[in-house]
Amino acid sequence: MKVCENILDLIGKTPLLKVNSLSRLTGSSIYLKCENHNPGGSIKDRAAFQMIQDAIASSQLKPDMTIIEGSPGNTGIGLTLVAQALGFKTMICAPKGQAQEKIRLIEALGGKLNLLEPAPFSSPLHFYHTAQSIALSEPKKYWWANQFENLSNQKAHYENTGPEIWSQLKGQVDYLVSVAGSGGTIAGSSQYLKEKNPNIHVRLVDPEGSGLKSYLESGEFKAKGSSITEGIGIMRLVANFAKAKIDDAVSFPDQDLVTLSRYVKKEDGLLLGLSSALNLVGALYTAYKAPQGSNIVTFMCDSGERSFSKLYNPTFLKEKNLDDTNIDIQQILKKWE
Repeated sequence: MKVCENILDLIGKTPLLKVNSLSRLTGSSIYLKCENHNPGGSIKDRAAFQMIQDAIASSQLKPDMTIIEGSPGNTGIGLTLVAQALGFKTMICAPKGQAQEKIRLIEALGGKLNLLEPAPFSSPLHFYHTAQSIALSEPKKYWWANQFENLSNQKAHYENTGPEIWSQLKGQVDYLVSVAGSGGTIAGSSQYLKEKNPNIHVRLVDPEGSGLKSYLESGEFKAKGSSITEGIGIMRLVANFAKAKIDDAVSFPDQDLVTLSRYVKKEDGLLLGLSSALNLVGALYTAYKAPQGSNIVTFMCDSGERSFSKLYNPTFLKEKNLDDTNIDIQQILKKWE
């Protein structure tokens, strides 16, 4: 085991975990890339580190500048952690009403929070536009990370995450399954893995209320319903997602991810976050439909302690008409027959 010189050395090189209960159920091997092992607790540490590194190298980010980003969660955490380690300040613009676990962690790491009233993306008061506006108003003071359009995001996964998966499974990868927020993870990982083997099937998992599945199938962003998930699914084409090599897309209701989260907690001791639960539903669907003996990889984007106020809050789930007592995984499988 290596000795790390600083906390940034802990980013990446995360383990791959076989989910035994679901693998036995389907006859294929389902793997979680455990991104909760990053020092900031999520996969967004990778993109945060790459974006900041590249901005320093290109002189866009200079000493005494403040890093600013519109982020309701893990990207804000990752940027704040990396910034602290490198001596920068951060300002994170986020909407009120997000999971308090993530908001508190940004504050605990030393980030300055700019909490805003929720607003549609079309409004200049949206947290994304607020961060952009502040950065453009004082360009010598702020560097805007711009995770959606900054291609250093997908670069982090093309140069690191994808190669790690390929190496860990010795090239025996059949399916890659992932949600998308900014799109960096699925873009960079799919590009690398498709270059190694064009036959690897890449499947997007889209929450209800997002238009990415519709866009991939029809070229138009259309959505119906809503989801309790945070930070995944969007209604516009952004630079990082545009780089993704995706074969098809699926969408599942929130009840499926609640049921699956309880099942793997009981059977495997896994405490999933919201996006990780949706990823694993997508991986289970893929394994159920795939030839037996397939290898399916997805991401544990973060862990369950960041979803206590939603996914593990009985009161919240009851308000959303979601049942947190049902662990009958067969009910999900029957829908896919």
